[in-house]
Amino acid sequence: MVTGLRIDGRSGFKARTLTGCANDLHGPYLGLDGWIYWCKGAFAEQTYPRPGKAPFVTRAAHIFRRRPGDTLVEPVMTGGMDNPVDVVFTPGGERIVSATFVRQPGQGRRDGLIHAVYGGVYGKAHGVTEGHKRTGELLPSMTHFGAGAPCGLARYHSAVFGQEYQNNLFTSLFNLHKVTRHVLVPRGATFETRDSDFLVSNAQDFHPTDVLEDADGSLLVIDTGGWYKLCCPTSQLAKPDVPGAIYRIRKRGAPRIEDPRGRRIDWDGLKSEMLEKLLDDDRPAVRSQTIHRLARRREGVFPSLGETLKNSNSVKARRGAVWALTRIDDVRAREMVRSALSDQNESVRQAALHSVSAWQDAEALPQLMDLLKNGSSHLRRTAAEALGRIGQKTAVAGLLAQAGTENDRVLEHALTYALIQIDDRVGTREGLQAAASTTRKAALIALDQMDSGKLSPATVTALLSSEDTLLKDSAWWIIEHHPDWGADLTGFFQRHLADDTLSLQERKDLEQRLASLATSTAIQELLAELVQGRGSKDSRLAALRSMTHAPLREMPAAWTTALARLLSEKQTDAVRGAVSAAAALPFPEKGADDLESALLRIGRDVRHQKSLRLQALAAVPKGPGSLESELFEVLMDSIEPSQSPPLRTAGSTTLGKAQLAREQLLTLADSLRRVGPQELPKLLSTFSDSGDEMVGKRLLASLRESHSLGSLHPDRLQSCLLSFPKPVRDKAQELLASLDLNTEQQKALLEKLLESCKGGDARRGQSVFNGSKAACSSCHEVGYLGGDLGPDLSRIGQIRSERDLLESMVFPSASFVRSYEPVVIETKSGEVHNGVLREDAHDEVVLVTGAETRVRLARTEITVIRPGIVSIMPSGLDQLLSEQELGDLLAFLKETALRSR
Repeated sequence: MVTGLRIDGRSGFKARTLTGCANDLHGPYLGLDGWIYWCKGAFAEQTYPRPGKAPFVTRAAHIFRRRPGDTLVEPVMTGGMDNPVDVVFTPGGERIVSATFVRQPGQGRRDGLIHAVYGGVYGKAHGVTEGHKRTGELLPSMTHFGAGAPCGLARYHSAVFGQEYQNNLFTSLFNLHKVTRHVLVPRGATFETRDSDFLVSNAQDFHPTDVLEDADGSLLVIDTGGWYKLCCPTSQLAKPDVPGAIYRIRKRGAPRIEDPRGRRIDWDGLKSEMLEKLLDDDRPAVRSQTIHRLARRREGVFPSLGETLKNSNSVKARRGAVWALTRIDDVRAREMVRSALSDQNESVRQAALHSVSAWQDAEALPQLMDLLKNGSSHLRRTAAEALGRIGQKTAVAGLLAQAGTENDRVLEHALTYALIQIDDRVGTREGLQAAASTTRKAALIALDQMDSGKLSPATVTALLSSEDTLLKDSAWWIIEHHPDWGADLTGFFQRHLADDTLSLQERKDLEQRLASLATSTAIQELLAELVQGRGSKDSRLAALRSMTHAPLREMPAAWTTALARLLSEKQTDAVRGAVSAAAALPFPEKGADDLESALLRIGRDVRHQKSLRLQALAAVPKGPGSLESELFEVLMDSIEPSQSPPLRTAGSTTLGKAQLAREQLLTLADSLRRVGPQELPKLLSTFSDSGDEMVGKRLLASLRESHSLGSLHPDRLQSCLLSFPKPVRDKAQELLASLDLNTEQQKALLEKLLESCKGGDARRGQSVFNGSKAACSSCHEVGYLGGDLGPDLSRIGQIRSERDLLESMVFPSASFVRSYEPVVIETKSGEVHNGVLREDAHDEVVLVTGAETRVRLARTEITVIRPGIVSIMPSGLDQLLSEQELGDLLAFLKETALRSR
């Protein structure tokens, strides 16, 4: 039973349960233009045929379309979002898409609605978008939902709810237990939305998975209930048997629609002129059927459709005629659609533009050029799309001229993308001499992206010193996509890094750009030279920061040498920067012995600060070897719960790789009862090769009293104990059994904790969240602050119930948030890495393994990638925190929903 159901905040609507569970199906969708559209998620490689051209191969998320009967597959838009889910069409043919992970979670944003402009690249920055034609920065989302998990999307065609509802969008938000309403409002060449809740339930097992308009103007809401957990889990424990339902929503007092689907109409017996009159019918299903049947009749419909376009007073009828003609492959249909380009209604003109674009009708070129110059922003954008697809070089001058009058990102995209498609190098280069910065920008980017552009590095680098911010930023955008131009930029970077007049932000931008170009051998050599003292002190520090953020899978040999030399100096800031750079990238298999030795010297040098020593030791891949007593004491002190999370991480990482003497192992074993849940799994590996019975018994005794025991997976502990004698392994069985709680035991513990955690204080909970004891903020973001290892928690209180939140804290491996699922990667060298995939490119993967640690692995070195079953978030928070602290933390997370509304 769904409780607390509220519709539109007023009493004008009612909902009725119709039947049991249903599930959502994704595509295909029939567009108004007669093409078949479908959505495809990212990250799995896809190949699509293109007759006469090489197959289209992509790993990005796409919306594709295909004309029925054709083998041609055309990508409409692409991006780094995880999953474009549903697509609907405005009356004029614009595409609106719901999608998940449009943005990397942060500041309460994640999922959203997209206006899918032709050729646009959307979503979060991700390697899967590389190789796709770009027109600058990623295009923006239209609407943000946070972690709402949008599923079904519907445009409301009817006027049954009232004229104010016609053409509104309705979105089902799985995680937020509601259906939202969105009114499209033109904004420049795109839209913005006015958003409101339409249907809301306070039942945690109400999961709206689709929303559909029925022919009679009612809305159907499909609820998959509590059983569905794939991809959008809110809990995998304590799930009641809720099968779901379908709800019908009607407006009270709305007139009954007779024969809403037109089943009483003698469709086959109607003459074309009578059939054409149904284009103005008030029933959306009848209008849709009319368009379909007119298109099937072909020959006999041209006179009546021509009369409709010329003389009908109905916008619906004229627009319907355009869509019917669009589905007919005939020169007479193209000619009639061209006449609609001068229709007095904008939505009819827009439909005609989409039709001309789909058929690449070159005869419409004069009218397209006129609309490009004189139409509204929406019409100018659609005209540019058509001109790009037609590909006539005569359009280039007009596109460049129009670019000089615009300051609209979406319209700018359409103009630039059209230039890229036309691929006229000579004509487009004329734009580089234009007076308007926006024209020069469009020409620059188009030349860079078109197949025959041949844009030279000198042309672009000359603009890096321009006083025109737009041109300078455009030049940087192009350069950052050309690491092969590194040799042409070394002189520029040398001059500007030595410039004492640069502001702090300008210097920071320069460092980021150096890092983004670090795949260039010339830039690598420049950074190595700067680190070794060629340049000022500020240049050296800037080079070190650039090394730290370089997107490389392995440290270049020149850097290992340069860093090793620098670590022997006495300049504290430079040494600290060198240690950070050494810790940021994997060492090469050979040739890094000097760097490892230098880091070990830093770690053993008592004159350095403890934090620097620990960071240096943690950066040594093979570990520090044996430990002298002073260093062992420093490391033991660093893992105490009172220390900061970075110190605890560095100390536990180093101890986990060290070769400890028997007495040291005994001391470490005794301390495990105090260490935190993030440190315990790292420290456990230190005991794997011991085999000493006394060490094993002390280890088990300490673990029994440990507040962080829940952070250990039984398999991890069992593998650690394999080297110990049988008496130790036998004693461990009871401990192992306590780790492997069954579902009923977990339910019972959750019920007990829920009762004891009531009445928490959100302000105290914020202190717990940010404090060093739980260290939540080191991995999770709330608002603008915190780490990005785990899911953004800015609106988590809207998505998860108190039970689910508590479960995620106590049993984090019970369910995983989408895109934060753990994976296990095994390499050819026998290494095993457990973490969350942050980047999944065709040649490498980046795995986040801890709050401040990540591993970059070449695909050629990987033997196995498989789903993990253990979250990288440690278990046992209920043991680490008191009941009061746990209740306060729970109250804080629930209140994030209130602060985010």
